[in-house]
Amino acid sequence: MADTFGPMRDEDADDVVGMGPDTGSSRKEPIRVLVVDDHALFRRGLEIVLAAEEDIQVVGEAGDGAEAVDKAADLLPDIVLMDVRMPKRGGIEACTSIKEVAPSAKIIMLTISDEEADLYDAIKAGATGYLLKEISTDEVATAIRAVADGQSQISPSMASKLLTEFKSMIQRTDERRLVPAPRLTDRELEVLKLVATGMNNRDIAKELFISENTVKNHVRNILEKLQLHSRMEAVVYAMREKILEIR
Repeated sequence: MADTFGPMRDEDADDVVGMGPDTGSSRKEPIRVLVVDDHALFRRGLEIVLAAEEDIQVVGEAGDGAEAVDKAADLLPDIVLMDVRMPKRGGIEACTSIKEVAPSAKIIMLTISDEEADLYDAIKAGATGYLLKEISTDEVATAIRAVADGQSQISPSMASKLLTEFKSMIQRTDERRLVPAPRLTDRELEVLKLVATGMNNRDIAKELFISENTVKNHVRNILEKLQLHSRMEAVVYAMREKILEIR
């Protein structure tokens, strides 16, 4: 399908970095998506592109963050595809409120903003993905499926900035927290290190000679111990607390 919105391109189909399990889902119901952007033409373009996907259904749209919160509470979508910069209420601010009214909804920021601060704030607010609008139309659907199946998705250029910030954070943070970090078992540390490399659950299982279900249990335990919500947050936390080293 030809591009129908924004500066997206139909090449470089693997131009998104993801962390998490395989996206070959056994889901029977379509993935319900709420599209949020202040440009009506862009929203319409997304709807046209996603309408061609049998396993994805656009259930609503909103033109700003305030409307997005109301629509999320009413529609309870699986995925919220949302811009960062919008009038009345921005996407990052809306992200926190959406997680309160629709806790099961996963949020992907789709934006032109390549500012590091927006990326960090979006992750803190609970976003599971951060994609630049330069990605191809095919990648939008792929990212939606991946996030619906438990992955975190981030554009490569932003991932690079995130890793650079991690390094700087570790270098300038010499003080230890008064409250010690929760203790992870040796196996959980092994799993977390492999998650940080971008491996999915299946590959981690093969690497450690354990079942995929065991890997899932380890990841769940890691998130519970660290009181975090996503694999991406776990990696950020582990690097900040020097549980993992970046070389």
